[in-house]
Amino acid sequence: MALNIQTFSNVTGGSTYFKALGHPLAAEAGRALARRLSEDGSVAVYDPNDMLEGFAAFFDLSGFRPAGVFVQDIEKIGSERLGLKARPVTELSGSGARTIFVVAFDADRLTAQIRHLIPEGTEVVTLDAMRLPDEMLTNRRAYLVPLNFATNFAFFRDGDGHHSRVVTANYWSMYGAKDPKAWLCLFDEAGSVVGTWTEELPGPAGTVVFDSAEIAAKLGLDRPVTGQMFVHIIGAAGHDIVKYALDTYGDSDDVLSCTHDANAWPADLYAGLPAPKEGEQVILWVQNSHPCPIPRGGVGLNLMGSPEISWLDREIPPFGTYALSAADLLPDARWPQQIEIQAGKHFVRPRYEVVTAPNGTAGRRRMAHVNVERIDLKPDPSIAEIGNLMGKGFLLPAPILPADRFRSIALPTPMSTAQANLPLAAIVYDAGGREMLHRPLGKLDRAQSVAFDAAELLEDVGAALPSGFGHMELIYDFAEGGEADGWLHGLFRYEDMKSGHAAETSFGAHIFNTALVYKNEPQSYAGRPPGLTTRLFLRLGVNGHDTICHLIYAASTPWHATSDTHLILHDREGTEIASRAVAIPCSGSHFFKVSETFEKDELARAGDHAYVIVRDTTCRLFGYHGLMNGDVSFSLDHMFGF
Repeated sequence: MALNIQTFSNVTGGSTYFKALGHPLAAEAGRALARRLSEDGSVAVYDPNDMLEGFAAFFDLSGFRPAGVFVQDIEKIGSERLGLKARPVTELSGSGARTIFVVAFDADRLTAQIRHLIPEGTEVVTLDAMRLPDEMLTNRRAYLVPLNFATNFAFFRDGDGHHSRVVTANYWSMYGAKDPKAWLCLFDEAGSVVGTWTEELPGPAGTVVFDSAEIAAKLGLDRPVTGQMFVHIIGAAGHDIVKYALDTYGDSDDVLSCTHDANAWPADLYAGLPAPKEGEQVILWVQNSHPCPIPRGGVGLNLMGSPEISWLDREIPPFGTYALSAADLLPDARWPQQIEIQAGKHFVRPRYEVVTAPNGTAGRRRMAHVNVERIDLKPDPSIAEIGNLMGKGFLLPAPILPADRFRSIALPTPMSTAQANLPLAAIVYDAGGREMLHRPLGKLDRAQSVAFDAAELLEDVGAALPSGFGHMELIYDFAEGGEADGWLHGLFRYEDMKSGHAAETSFGAHIFNTALVYKNEPQSYAGRPPGLTTRLFLRLGVNGHDTICHLIYAASTPWHATSDTHLILHDREGTEIASRAVAIPCSGSHFFKVSETFEKDELARAGDHAYVIVRDTTCRLFGYHGLMNGDVSFSLDHMFGF
């Protein structure tokens, strides 16, 4: 069964309450509070903010027998909590309890409101027993404000020739944060704490790097660890979301991949997990995000569109990590089939790895993430009706990498429970914005997985990309009927024909570059829509790895003829070193290597852990970035902004 917790709402945003309960520093205090409630034979519960069931989801209250559960809202009287019918708080004084459990943080005001109902000598306990230390709070007066819990999880691996690196920038100080810090907690596979520490962050826009090899040396690790690192930004401002790029690299040159932040709100379902090809293994990294175990049968896999679910017969400990091979639960699944993950809100958006091991070798690995499958959507007939105003409307852009070296493959992926079908078309553009191909894909059934190679589509019509690269777009096409909800997603796989290395990434559609607004689109990350500007973060490679970037100027309706894009090189302290201007044609794209864009002396002055900001005040660009290790390996993922 899914955890009975609220994690995210499209109306109110991310929940802070479950983060407060599940914070690693609060977990032991929560367990102690649960034990005390269970051992005390006379406890009444006052639950004015509907928080009791969330607490019970994380901490064992199986032995707790309340003397009564009381609520403040008349409309909540009679609702069931811990198996009891809620009563009005005005009846609290007759409960006969020796202890009152007020299920709230910042509980003093709520307790004062009912002080006259609490018999003299009755003890009051509250969730404030679980509070983090004041020095970890941005706002000490209001505990559950989002900025007090700017937290996320990051995949961590170090040992046996494999490493991981988290890279972001101190964007919180750009929004006024004063001396923010990062508190980190590393968990191993069993969920045991390997170490905790605090790191000072650099000045505004400075590079933040958490490298597993450096952390292993700092903590004195004497064994390989594959687990997760909890990151808490103390003193955050502007953003409570911890965004980052995640690189996995190794002592061997053919170990290289990348993905990004974990999307800090656990979901019921995830989708877009690819089934393996012959000779591949697909590993889903199940990493428990909570201080309670994932029970046997708490995680399951099924083929997209199939009601037959295979459940994992294994318990995963609090904050533990388990490498689940898709073949263990779905042995017959094969690419391009795709897999739905029954997650039950037990973990944040998980990573997966595809491992290839030809001829008995150790093989190559590529890491990516699945996406949140929405359960709150329904078909929206208006999407089919706004074409005359919004042009292509929702569109999903992805690179076509230089065709002389890479294969660029797309797989549309259902990403909401409302998507019984996907009515789609694919469009291919060259770098100059010229439409080379428009191919209807038909009304795809939910269970129908159709992958296509961009080069093969072009060959079918005798076309080629003049510049050697370009981009593709997935759009809605209702010529054969069908429904849409705006949550259109796709997985994009890139295969290096020279090295045999591969990378993949996935994302969802948006409306791009139009002055009209439809249901929060074109999306804006700061302020109200429409979002018509760009600020993307491009981390640069280290240890001899070059950096690649593919910028796409997608447009739902005709927009400015060319972009006014600036590639601004910064050193790790956030100081601007150099800048280049780029004009990308509307519906065109720009593929570049950092080593060929900036001079050697500029890159030398930027130094290690430099980065580039992609800035445009005239249009919204969509970007993909990665690393290149000569002709041996590469990585690719979509970019983030702040």
